[in-house]
Amino acid sequence: MAIEVGTKAPDFELKNQHGELVKLSDFRGEKAVVLLFYPFAFTGVCTGELCALRDELPQFVNDDVQLLAVSNDSPFSLRVFAEQEGLEYPLLSDFWPHGEASRAYGVFDEEKGCAVRGTFIIDKEGVVRWTVVNGLPDARDLNDYVKALGTL
Repeated sequence: MAIEVGTKAPDFELKNQHGELVKLSDFRGEKAVVLLFYPFAFTGVCTGELCALRDELPQFVNDDVQLLAVSNDSPFSLRVFAEQEGLEYPLLSDFWPHGEASRAYGVFDEEKGCAVRGTFIIDKEGVVRWTVVNGLPDARDLNDYVKALGTL
C-alpha cells in the first residue's frame, strides 16, 4: 500500500543516469519534488509518460520544483534511454538493493519485480501532499500533477 498524504516522505539516495548520487533530502527547504515511479525504461507507456514530462519540463523543473523519475532499471540502461529520448531530468535507478525506494513508498510489485506507476508530490518540508498510483498498463495524466503543484 502506497504511503499516504501527510506522511513524511522516506529519504533515499539513488544513482542517476550519469552515476551521480541524488538524495531526496537534498531538496528539503529548497524545492518541492515530483517523485514519479515507473516500471521500466523503453516500454511504450513509460516512454510516453516520460516524454510528455520532457515536453512540459519547465512546469516540473524550475526554481521551485524538481522532477525525479525512478525505475528499477540499472543506471546504464537509464543513460541510454535518456539519450535516446532526450530526457534531461534525473532518471534514478532503484536497481540495487532492488526496489528499496519503491518498497519504502509502497509501490513495488513483488510479483513483477518492478515499481507500479506511483507519483508523489512532496512539499519543501519533505511531506507528501498529493499522490496517485496506477497499475502497470495505466498511464497517468500529467495535468493532475500541475494542478497538485498549484496547491502548494
